Amino acid sequence: MTVDRRLAGRLAERGAGSDLEISTLLKEAGLDAVVDVLVDEILFRCDAPVNPVPVDIAMNVTHGSEQRRIVFRIARDRPIDVVDGDDTSIRREIGIGAVDLVRRLYGRTGQRRLGDFTDTFLPTRPADLAELPGILTSTNQASGTLFSGCTVPQDDLGKLSVAYGSDKWASFHWYTGHYEEQFARYRDQPVRLLEIGIGGFDGQLGGASLKMWKKYFHRGLIYGLDLFDKSALNQGRLTALTGDQSDPAALTAIAEEHGPFDIVIDDGSHENEHVRTSFDALFPYVRPGGLYVIEDMQTSYIPRCGGTAGPVAGPDTTVGLLKRLLDDIHHNEQEPRIAEAPTITQSQVVSVRVCRNIAFIEKGVNGENGIPGWMDDDAWVALGAIPPADS
Repeated sequence: MTVDRRLAGRLAERGAGSDLEISTLLKEAGLDAVVDVLVDEILFRCDAPVNPVPVDIAMNVTHGSEQRRIVFRIARDRPIDVVDGDDTSIRREIGIGAVDLVRRLYGRTGQRRLGDFTDTFLPTRPADLAELPGILTSTNQASGTLFSGCTVPQDDLGKLSVAYGSDKWASFHWYTGHYEEQFARYRDQPVRLLEIGIGGFDGQLGGASLKMWKKYFHRGLIYGLDLFDKSALNQGRLTALTGDQSDPAALTAIAEEHGPFDIVIDDGSHENEHVRTSFDALFPYVRPGGLYVIEDMQTSYIPRCGGTAGPVAGPDTTVGLLKRLLDDIHHNEQEPRIAEAPTITQSQVVSVRVCRNIAFIEKGVNGENGIPGWMDDDAWVALGAIPPADS
């Protein structure tokens, strides 16, 4: 099924809005196009089926006088299929309004999970009642799988990292705990996230962490950037872009088209020069209140990656960049006071949080002037903060 990725983004944005806002979009796009996006999202979110007996579950999605019927065939060890089920094969009928289904998928964490659908269980009597116990068990299991895809996911990032095969947890790195602390405030928002580096070696597509971010940010638009064409990964709310992170013009063009971004993550080449080039090009396209994240800073100490041998990373390394940003945050406290207009990092970096091999740079208004420039020793004496010179 090919879905409209632009429509997927619009639905994610409207999902926490009013019924009128969602209904207006439904009218503009049409029920069929909307349901295609919603079904694609459900299939992406569903847990792996566990029912040994295949089960067909029908979902009737309505909006006004319109209706679209989808039949999901669910069975253990198989991808969930959308099929042309007949009345005798259906084990459960679910009825739900399109507005309610949009809100279930793209609403806020903690919203209601009952009172928005109708349910008919085993609408047709099984031909062989001896099979009824197995049918009941498998139908219950399949229903749980389907509804796991119809709710806002609340899995922790460590679990999602392992499930999708990302190396951000329980491998060489233990990043997801830091990510959860920093990303919690964004989780219910329709964020735009760009990750540099899609992964995949020896002809593999990669995309593990992109899928992890898509599941975690249930309203987010997820973009990945790679040197190689990984567009086969494209799906609702997920877009693979092709470009070179060492090319400032290419990065700027991508940001102009797809940004501004709430979050940028550099998990690309980890070459120190590339990290700095990417930061300089993309930080201007991070929204106020957003984060720029740099992973795998150990290359600051690896000469073949442009790092510095020894215990002190040089100014041209990733760690050197972060040290400079700390100075930039405090540019108003430096003596002598700088007369020139502040740079973008002096005026818009408000915090730098550094953990082992990963850093989070927050963008905002660094507008605190601090201690006035005219505060000299006489002024401090007047305040009683320091003793007079002759005392």
